[in-house]
Amino acid sequence: MNNMKNNIVYLFIIVVLFASCNEHKKEITQVVDKIPNVKNTQESEAYTLLKNQCYACHSINAPSHDDIIAPPMIAVKKRYLRMYRDKEEFVEAVSKWAINPIEENAIMRGAVSQFKVMPKQSFNEAELRKIAEYMFDNELEKPDWFMAHEKEMHGGGKGRGMGRKFD
Repeated sequence: MNNMKNNIVYLFIIVVLFASCNEHKKEITQVVDKIPNVKNTQESEAYTLLKNQCYACHSINAPSHDDIIAPPMIAVKKRYLRMYRDKEEFVEAVSKWAINPIEENAIMRGAVSQFKVMPKQSFNEAELRKIAEYMFDNELEKPDWFMAHEKEMHGGGKGRGMGRKFD
């Protein structure tokens, strides 16, 4: 009989421990979900694709605007958002451009004038869509010089056709 009471006590302790572990796990998950910089798996994958496939040319680490070979991705995002405010249209336009970058289809005429047309790459369209979705949904990193350049060249975000005269 005494042995049975001990087993019941042990069983009760085990149940309480498991229940408290589950509650603790829920609390940790709820706290982690509220941290703004914690990315879900899809966002992490898309960000990795962006870094690996785009930042080689669209660098955020160039010391100045004079040292870049392509506009930073934040500039690409800002320009595309002016024409494509709907997410699906934005994703479609960015993906379509990256798959087949030809001068006639360029919306960043100043970038094409300065850097020439983006060289054709062998991108995977599904990966490009993930990158474009990430761009649309997230704040992108800016080079240290970017805000000063924006203000100086584009009047704080106004590009050609947005208040500046054509040269």
